[in-house]
Order: sequence, then structure tokens, then C-alpha cells
Amino acid sequence: MLVQNSNQISSGVFITFSGNCRKALSFYQDCFGGTLHFETFDEELRGYTETPVVCGSLFSDHIVIHGSDLAHNEGRKIGNYLSVFLPCENANTRRALITKLRPGHKDLPAMHNDEQKLVEITDAFDVRWVLGV
Repeated sequence: MLVQNSNQISSGVFITFSGNCRKALSFYQDCFGGTLHFETFDEELRGYTETPVVCGSLFSDHIVIHGSDLAHNEGRKIGNYLSVFLPCENANTRRALITKLRPGHKDLPAMHNDEQKLVEITDAFDVRWVLGV
């Protein structure tokens, strides 16, 4: 289910940063060491002073931190800016995992476009998952 990235398993904490993901992950790199990887939009988005980070990752020997500048639909607020990030091999694997995490919600995988880089779901225990491909 997991994919390798930078010779490390890349599951870890996922933090939503309100427009300062690059700055925050760079700060954490200073704290923990490691390497950074950023995926950004090709163009600037309204409401952002810089090109937003779709998904950024810090891989260190101590911790793996993934993050994004893109906030949840209800906005960033205390309690919803941390998620468990899990990279999936492909969209089919991700759909199967969504079905396992949300049993009884058979239409949920169909609600997500397989081309989406990140899909967020909340399981029955109110744990937020960000599933990447």
C-alpha cells in the first residue's frame, strides 16, 4: 500500500499551513535536518501571495512531515489542520483504502477524481486522512 520516496517510507503527519507551507517546512528542516520536496501549482492562485504548495514533504531521520497550503473546505482551525498522510501506489489502491476506512460509504470513492493528487477523508473515529497518489 505504501510507496517509497527518497529511500524512506513516506507516511507521516500531514499539516495544513495557511499559505506558509514552504516557510514552515524549511523551518522544520532547520530543526530536524533532512530533505525537502515541494509540488506547487503552475500559476499563482487568488488569495495567495506566493504560488501555493499543493504538497510539500520533509524527510528526515527523525520525522516525516507532509503539508499543504490548501485548507479544508471549512477553513483552517484548531483541530482540523493535522491529518495522517498516506501515499498510495495508484488511484485503484487509494479507492480500495477509502472503502476500507469508510465502510458502508460505497459511493465515496466515486466522489473523488482519480487525477486528484490528494484526497481527504474522515473515518468513523473522526481521524482525517490525506491519501496521495
